[in-house]
Amino acid sequence: MALGDPTDIIAAEVVVVGAGVAGLYAALTAAEAGAQVTVISATPLAQTASYWAQGGLAAALAVDDSPELHLEDTEKAGRGLMRPSAAEVLVSEAPAMIGELQRLRVRFDADRNGNLALGLEGGHSRRRIVHAGGSATGRRVARQLSADLVHHRSVRILEGSRAAALWVDADGRVIGVVCENGLAVHARGTILATGGAAALWSRTTNPPGSLGIGIMLARAAGAAVADMEFVQFHPTAVTGVPGREGFLVTEAIRGEGATLHGPDGERFVDELAPRDEVSRAVWGVMEAHGVASVSLDMRGVDPTRFPNVVEALRDSGLDPMRELVPVAPAAHYVMGGVVTDLTGATGVPGLYVVGESACTGLHGANRLASNSLSECVVFGARAARGALAERAAGPVPGGAPVPAPLALPSRETRAALWRDAGIVRTREGLERLLGDPHPLAQLVARCALLREETRGAHVRLDFPRTEPKLDRMHGVAREGEPAFERWM
Repeated sequence: MALGDPTDIIAAEVVVVGAGVAGLYAALTAAEAGAQVTVISATPLAQTASYWAQGGLAAALAVDDSPELHLEDTEKAGRGLMRPSAAEVLVSEAPAMIGELQRLRVRFDADRNGNLALGLEGGHSRRRIVHAGGSATGRRVARQLSADLVHHRSVRILEGSRAAALWVDADGRVIGVVCENGLAVHARGTILATGGAAALWSRTTNPPGSLGIGIMLARAAGAAVADMEFVQFHPTAVTGVPGREGFLVTEAIRGEGATLHGPDGERFVDELAPRDEVSRAVWGVMEAHGVASVSLDMRGVDPTRFPNVVEALRDSGLDPMRELVPVAPAAHYVMGGVVTDLTGATGVPGLYVVGESACTGLHGANRLASNSLSECVVFGARAARGALAERAAGPVPGGAPVPAPLALPSRETRAALWRDAGIVRTREGLERLLGDPHPLAQLVARCALLREETRGAHVRLDFPRTEPKLDRMHGVAREGEPAFERWM
């Protein structure tokens, strides 16, 4: 698309780029604080990656649970790379966050007595996953937050607008956003909530727009990026079913008793182990037997608990209540992103990043299931408060800059990332990936080459052991090549 001249300038106090749960909640928090907010969304509201999220929100709400136990599970899943301060924020604020969403009329699943029905997912030692509509949680939450924003008098929504660049003044402060269609928004605080980058891989559970756009925008403005080698591959993405390639079968189904079986019919893994462990086990069985998938048996699961999964598979000609479901790993979530503090601040004045675009260190080397939607709400609210604390915007400058086109991945780039930075990596493959023209593909390769070990979602066949000396060490790319920094 040709970029327009940014002659139409909108003034706001806060501009939010992205309309997933993180962006929606950040915008609503700022608006309820009395700010004039503009939301930029490339897609219609409630059609973002969050809309398709089948997992729930993790929060310690049960009588046998506690934030301390939630913290232990998050640390275990993070494989020695989780940032304790970020996790402590999440686990301590998540229970109240569920109450806030209920106040906003999000209806969560309940038992016959009206109590929240808490689910169990991989890596969790307690039932602490809150769902809405079974595996339709992202859809329900995004719809309700979108409805609240649409009716808020101080919110302006620009649907069908794509952010093309951050507006940076002569002092290096981000003062807004420039869009492809010629619109520009001038604001005191800018929040990027543009989602992740897992669609850079050819086999993915993500919608096509999850290409790391926010990461590239922030990096161009001077923000640091970290941990791009850590890509979570979801173990149960449908394969070989026409029209449903990459369709994610939520982990909650395994929490309710679904099992994984190899071509010999035998179970081969603890289905509720953390995702990195399950994905590697699935991959190992596929490699050992020369097959393209393993089988998920969900015939004993109550279909009313997961209506959208059952309906989607039946619509494609497979009845999961009678047949085994062919599944294989697919790129699902990038733990890396723009380096931020616990308010979403990036170190670039005026710029905040939340959700999957951000890297607080919360997820470490392997995200704990359903921590991400909770992160979107908890840190979305924190980023909104941080943006409002920025100094007041000055007069609108005479004109916004004309942005350069953003790099989009080719089919060859997506295939190269799957081949050379997939579930298992080698030096040879990563060095080959360095020659790819896409900047994020190169950054993934550089971060993966730096980390000469196997840890969580990053598996190096040439460095199969985890190095204790790299605990809490994050590969951070500032201006040049990535280098290790210790985060506590």
